[in-house]
Amino acid sequence: MKKLSVVALAAAATVLATSAASRATDLEVIHWWTSPGETAAVHQFRDAFNNDGAGDKWVDDAIADGNTARTTDMQRIQGGDPPGASQFNPGREYEELIKNNQLLDLTDLATAGNWEKVIRPHEVSEGCLVDGHWWCVPVNIHSWNWAWYNKKVFADAGLPEPHNFQDFLADAPKLKANGVIPFAIGGDGGGWQIAGAFGVLQTEELGKDMRDKILRDKDLALAGGPEMKKLLTDFKSLRAYSDDGYANRNWNDTWKLVDSGKAAVQIMGDWERGEFAAKGEVGTKDYGCIAGFDDAHPTATTSGDVFVFPKQTDPNKEAAQKRLANLIISPAVQLAFNNAKGSSPVRSDVDMGSADPCLQKALDIFNNHPDEIVTDAQRWLSNDTTNQMNDLFTKFFNDPTYTVDQAQADYVNILKNAN
Repeated sequence: MKKLSVVALAAAATVLATSAASRATDLEVIHWWTSPGETAAVHQFRDAFNNDGAGDKWVDDAIADGNTARTTDMQRIQGGDPPGASQFNPGREYEELIKNNQLLDLTDLATAGNWEKVIRPHEVSEGCLVDGHWWCVPVNIHSWNWAWYNKKVFADAGLPEPHNFQDFLADAPKLKANGVIPFAIGGDGGGWQIAGAFGVLQTEELGKDMRDKILRDKDLALAGGPEMKKLLTDFKSLRAYSDDGYANRNWNDTWKLVDSGKAAVQIMGDWERGEFAAKGEVGTKDYGCIAGFDDAHPTATTSGDVFVFPKQTDPNKEAAQKRLANLIISPAVQLAFNNAKGSSPVRSDVDMGSADPCLQKALDIFNNHPDEIVTDAQRWLSNDTTNQMNDLFTKFFNDPTYTVDQAQADYVNILKNAN
């Protein structure tokens, strides 16, 4: 009898193992996280998925440039060969996929997990919760509104550390005279770095309310007004304080200039903190960080990343998609990923006490100061409008003959015709 029980148990185990193996699936994930800090972060998702006991396997498809990754996603999905999961930024980039019913509806997961309550601030949910349905899972809260600087560079030049953009602009000639690049920037990827830097300064110089009226409400009088003209003039002056190698440089190679002391300041999102963290460097101790490029009036944007899950014909793949979505939003994985990435978790119940002082600045804004939260412009602008602005600011930064007046007129025209 005992022998038969052992045999029966062995047979049952074989059946269960075979059944589990038949359900296990490879899930291809397209993303653009390729720098050292980004790689360390995305591995938190990969390892959690591969080790959750279901037997599924994360198949990594990392594409270095975000625009290229998104284009690949769209082509694959429209061509009938969708990946298992696709990284996007929250906003209008995937609205066509929602309209065409090409994405997996995650509302059942969101309801069971109470996403609407635990995800904060509400601006984060808006990118995924459309017409009462959840079409994506938020990964993090990334803020574009940061300036990062090398503390030693300012000390070596005999200068105090900056507290806002005007402080930096006043000291830029002295930094240049001391043999460093005052303002580090990169120009790859269709000009997103240049346009992003302009966007940070637009909030800092004009204030949140005026900035929102221009971008959200398309207020052409303000866009063509004296405040915008001053901002454009200040931004144009930064070209004299950058280096000639910026044109095709990616953001993380630009960060290396700051980290190594070859450059003083870079305006870039908080994913930059992940690069410092990958080297074991700690914010405010080893490098400086200014939220909103204004210590007196710090701001943070509700940008970030989401994953969408294109519809599949294989039910095993759909089940794997849902497992991955649940893992991404789980408290433990949110903590591990965002500590590595430099971003803030989307959940309000994740203990981020171990975060460094720079991340704590952002968390304080998201948790305690809603008036300092700035909505990312991609929530309001289409891809076409965003690309036009990227082209405009790239030309404005590159071409010394392209005047402030010309750029302002073109900016107003883009807003006038924005869809």
